[in-house]
Amino acid sequence: MMEDSDDEDESLPIEIRARKEEARRKAIEKLSQLEEEDARKQQGLLEDEDEEQDMVLPISGEALKQTGIELSTIKERIDNSVRILSDFKTYAKPGSTRSDYLERLKLDISNYYGYSEFLIEKFLSIFSVAETMELIEKNEAPRPTTIRTNTLKIRRRDLAQILINRGVNLDPVKWSKLGLQIFESQIPVGATPEYLAGYYMLQSTSSLLPVMALDPQPNERILDMCAAPGGKTTHIAQLMKNTGVLVANDVNKERLSSLFANLQRMGVKNAIISNSSGTEYPRLMGGFDRILLDAPCSGLGVISRDPSVKTDKTQKDFDVCAYTQKKLILAAIDSLKVNGILVYSTCTISVEENEAIISYALSKRKIRVVESDLPFGEPGFTNIGGKIYHPSVKLGKRYYPHRHNMDGFFVCKIVKVANEENQDEEKDAGKKRKADENFGKSENGKKKEKKEKGDHAPKPDKPQKKGNKDNNTGKEVKPVQSKAKKQKKDNVEVEDKVEKVEEPVEAKPSKKAKATESKAKETAPTPEVESPAPKVNKKAKATPTQAQLESPEAKPSKKAKATESKPKEVAPTPEVESPAPTPKSKAKPTKAKEAT
Repeated sequence: MMEDSDDEDESLPIEIRARKEEARRKAIEKLSQLEEEDARKQQGLLEDEDEEQDMVLPISGEALKQTGIELSTIKERIDNSVRILSDFKTYAKPGSTRSDYLERLKLDISNYYGYSEFLIEKFLSIFSVAETMELIEKNEAPRPTTIRTNTLKIRRRDLAQILINRGVNLDPVKWSKLGLQIFESQIPVGATPEYLAGYYMLQSTSSLLPVMALDPQPNERILDMCAAPGGKTTHIAQLMKNTGVLVANDVNKERLSSLFANLQRMGVKNAIISNSSGTEYPRLMGGFDRILLDAPCSGLGVISRDPSVKTDKTQKDFDVCAYTQKKLILAAIDSLKVNGILVYSTCTISVEENEAIISYALSKRKIRVVESDLPFGEPGFTNIGGKIYHPSVKLGKRYYPHRHNMDGFFVCKIVKVANEENQDEEKDAGKKRKADENFGKSENGKKKEKKEKGDHAPKPDKPQKKGNKDNNTGKEVKPVQSKAKKQKKDNVEVEDKVEKVEEPVEAKPSKKAKATESKAKETAPTPEVESPAPKVNKKAKATPTQAQLESPEAKPSKKAKATESKPKEVAPTPEVESPAPTPKSKAKPTKAKEAT
């Protein structure tokens, strides 16, 4: 090794230059050969089967590095593939398929521009091959710098004049009354005194479109569901002229600092900042006149500002975004009042995050899609990739970098028709109500109802068999006797029963009863008892017959006089085991008593 290095050191400079020139010549020859072979393959002039197979099979990134093919060669191959696929019947070689060229094109784009093949397939499912290449190339170029004038502090004409005096080359945005496009500036646009004073906001032109579609009005109640960092929120506030109520919400607490700073810098005074999930707003507050939902998305429209999207996104990311967007749009609709307006927007061009979400909301809520009144834009898709969406989705607006020279965007304006939810959710709510009702009729509820019925509404007429126990006292109850048997009883037994019943009835006589009793010996009228009878068991309740009370010869018994003299010492109502006789059966034993 040392000897070789010594030989190299001893070589003359002219020899070293000659060797380098020879290596360069060989590399050029090899490159020219590869280019010729590639041209012959695309024109179908190569007959060697092995070389023809090389044309079909794509070259991976590692193989590309090993072969040392330059990027210019790959770019020419991309252009040729696009030309062949654009007119396949004319330029394609017989025997080759379209999928072969597509596979090679996807791999070449992946190697040249740094996209994942999955994302290239996404673009090809929306656009043609030629338009896909236009989109990819446009994503490599920076977007124009634009600012939005803050009319709460200054007019656009005055701001433009101030910036021109500072050496800024600008031009007003034709379709916006607030936008200014910056072409060249000698100083950073985000560090001027005017920027720090809140005269303008750095904002892309596509971000002006959702607020223009929302069209906020003064003295309204408006919600920006995903507000941070505050570009669209401050735009809404200046159109509201700092009146009404503007709720600026964002679920990410870390982004609230930038939101607060921009609101303060721009002079917004009618905003309330909240930190909660947008899905909770129907429970937290509702009745908004307008809601802006700039939903989180995959970001396929802002690749020029975030190149990591080229390789980081997978199908799982699209599924997660679509799931979140569905929940947010339903929550936003539920937070609106009837005839309220919702604007749904994303900075992506994928169909599953735009038209699919609007079509889903139409199937779940009473809403309708209306014209957004935006000056330009492509209509939404209603039939793409074998999927059919609601016809009104075409009223949404799509924006592309290669067509409109702005970030990719989607904007759709929705009006809430009614508060009623769709049939599926109404059924779920009905099932829930039934479950709540059945819960009250559970075993514990039934036992409680039975107990209350037994305490407050007993059935006195229901006979009980011998050996049964009374529900209240727990003692055995004798069977109820018929009227015929009651009439055949001895007078002595009837008298005893009447006396037992009279005791509790006359236990608490009223003042009138005492007065009449004191004159009973002189006039002997029937005492009138006006006080209500004490509460006794209905089965054991019995009172003297009317004939007995009205009889002039009726005299209170000794036991009754004793109880009258001591009303305060009367014990509680005694428990009568057998039910009282009927009024007819009471009249006869009374006469029998008088006769004796």
